[in-house]
Amino acid sequence: MKKISTLLIFFLALNAFAQETLSLDDCYALLNKNYPLAAQQSLLNQQKDFDIDAINKLRLPQFDLSVKTTYQSDVTSVPVTIPGATITSPNKDQYRATLTANQLIYQSGLIDAQSKAKILAAEVKKSAVKVSLYNLKQQVNQFYFSILLQDEKQILILDKQTLLESRFREINSAVKNGVALGSSSALLEAELLNITQQLFEIKSTKKALINGLSQLIGRPLLESIQLKQPQVLVDEVNTLNRPELSYFDLQKQEITQKSNLLSKSIAPKISAFAQGGYGNPGLNVFDSNFAGYYMVGLQLNWRVFDWQKNKKERQSLAVNQQLIDTRKEIFKLNTNLKTINQMAEINTLKALIKTDLKIIPLREQVLKTAEAQLKNGVITPSDYITELTRLYEAKTNLKTHQIKLEWAKINYLTTTGNYENKQ
Repeated sequence: MKKISTLLIFFLALNAFAQETLSLDDCYALLNKNYPLAAQQSLLNQQKDFDIDAINKLRLPQFDLSVKTTYQSDVTSVPVTIPGATITSPNKDQYRATLTANQLIYQSGLIDAQSKAKILAAEVKKSAVKVSLYNLKQQVNQFYFSILLQDEKQILILDKQTLLESRFREINSAVKNGVALGSSSALLEAELLNITQQLFEIKSTKKALINGLSQLIGRPLLESIQLKQPQVLVDEVNTLNRPELSYFDLQKQEITQKSNLLSKSIAPKISAFAQGGYGNPGLNVFDSNFAGYYMVGLQLNWRVFDWQKNKKERQSLAVNQQLIDTRKEIFKLNTNLKTINQMAEINTLKALIKTDLKIIPLREQVLKTAEAQLKNGVITPSDYITELTRLYEAKTNLKTHQIKLEWAKINYLTTTGNYENKQ
């Protein structure tokens, strides 16, 4: 009894898993989480932290060790003779080891400017990743709604198959009773086989689409996955909320910070230094013995003239900002043109659906008449199949237009960047 209960629970769980559902929002969330590009966000944060930590080390004393030995062709000598005193010239071979510590005191905010530049550079890169991930949503939409289309086609074809099987049984019975010709039964059987082929094609196409969606969102999907059909309301909007706009703005901020960094790089820098050494000679060049020594002091560095190199670099950055403004306007223009076409597609699909809803009842009425005529032998099975096919073509058109309408709405909201605002 315990084994039976365990098996029952297992099969119930398996069935629940087999009927798993997935929404478009789920796909977007999985895309942002699992797509390989998404991993760059955390890596860029790590890189930024390392860069800023390295820059901040410049605030600490910097130590330099130098060891040098030389031999020179001549040395300093005193060309006079002092009675009672002997002045020895230094050796031509000299040795020196020094340890120097430098502490930056004033640098006009250069280190802070470097840190801000690294932060903005990381933000620009992360924004570029967001743009790339966002543009992948169009591919998700393509796979998602294509799968929905295949599902609706399968439902309609299965419905058509059920009707044909019912007619086939009726005709087959009539053939056995000698009321109808055998060719009538063969014609319906051939049409049923044709439907079997269509179902196989739909299954193969759907499998490929599911695999494609699975690759994008980084999650295995069963062929039995049930996709929820989105329902959104769309009004024509004039506001773009695309991540590209933030990307352009961040690029301009980065350039502004680079220009600020260039300005600070030519400002005066003051540092303190301390140096200790041991060598032959020491600071007294006339002492030929090894000796230790030290010196401390302040140092000012200031590049007072660079042939306007720094100024020209900043002017070049200003031109870059203008180029970014141009690219931003081009993007907005192209996006607006795209939304105009998408809104026209939405309106066209709405009009087609209205017509479909009028055509289907008429086709159903014609088919109902054809069924009665077929039973009474007034028309042939071929005529009946023609009317049946026309009805299901009309139903397929309706479902196709309905799904494409929702698809067009989602694409429109994705293009304008307002999908999240319409849910």
